[in-house]
Amino acid sequence: MKRDSTKIGVGIIGASPNRGWALAAHIPALQALPNYEIRAVSTSRRESAEKSAQTLGVALAFDNHADLIARPEIDLVLVAVQVAHHNELAKTALTAGKMVYCEWPLGRNLKESEEIASLAQQKGLKTVMGLQGRFAPAVMYLRDLVTDGYVGKLLGTHMMGSSPDAWGGTVEAAIASLADVRNGATLLAIPAGHALEMLCFALGEFVDISSTLIARRGQTITLPDNVTIPMTTPDQIAFSGTLENGALASVRYHGGASKGPDFVWEINGTDGDIILTLEEGYANISELKIQGAQGKGGLELLKVPGKYRLGPAGIAEAAVNVAALYVQFARDLVEGTTLAPDFDAAVRRHRLIDAIERSNTMGLRQTL
Repeated sequence: MKRDSTKIGVGIIGASPNRGWALAAHIPALQALPNYEIRAVSTSRRESAEKSAQTLGVALAFDNHADLIARPEIDLVLVAVQVAHHNELAKTALTAGKMVYCEWPLGRNLKESEEIASLAQQKGLKTVMGLQGRFAPAVMYLRDLVTDGYVGKLLGTHMMGSSPDAWGGTVEAAIASLADVRNGATLLAIPAGHALEMLCFALGEFVDISSTLIARRGQTITLPDNVTIPMTTPDQIAFSGTLENGALASVRYHGGASKGPDFVWEINGTDGDIILTLEEGYANISELKIQGAQGKGGLELLKVPGKYRLGPAGIAEAAVNVAALYVQFARDLVEGTTLAPDFDAAVRRHRLIDAIERSNTMGLRQTL
């Protein structure tokens, strides 16, 4: 296959042909963007790698990630596998001198994440972190509305969310690792972590925080085999704190499906209010409904201007924000900016999550 030097050559680690986040979001996004080209895929089994390559029309298929990383055609390595493997794979790619896009979380904990980000700095390599929620059109619009004074002086914000697919009473056997807190793929880190990225991007960072995290269920059932396993990761989490602008922020997340909307985010100010909602799904990958009200008026639907949609039209909903992240990363490479979240941005978010965990363990408010 002739190599196009004008395109960013991508190698996908975790390109299952049957399931997974790469299949649902990354592949549709990359295929729709003219400045990217998928050039290699790898999975844990040769058969699935070859099937994926054939489906995508890609010449290179591997069952060993090191072989993919070593290929000169690969400019950007996408790490889209379970969190427990992020540390090894990201470090291997960085050591080989490759740019890396890693799915969130960057590592299982703050220490791993700092190690990976430090290596990227030492190598002088560009990185991108899968915190695509900040590129949701409604979130970018919200940020500008608040900055432009729609709500007046920001008083506070409250966010409530749930995870419909995991950390509840049942979990698919393929992702049973979510039940073990040691694997780093927790309710706090993933759905709440993505939501925190959106909150901090739009309204500002936390300066202090206090939390309560409870592993209330204690067990879950794997499907389809109906085996009961222990669940040590907290499935009920709540935390609150002060933002750098002085506003109060509180977040409550629970595992399992919600009878009401899966996500509600309210922003209150002296002159107005904004509410973002989502009936079903995850806030960082689904289209959010945004409503606003000023003065004594009632809530009305706010239409998000087209300029906030960075990605191409017509792609799957799960790929919209991911495509926008890829668009911004390509711009960063050309313009020398870092508007797409990189590994340093990931460490900042991991430090917030670490502070939430420490607050729960110590029973004390933590200062950031």
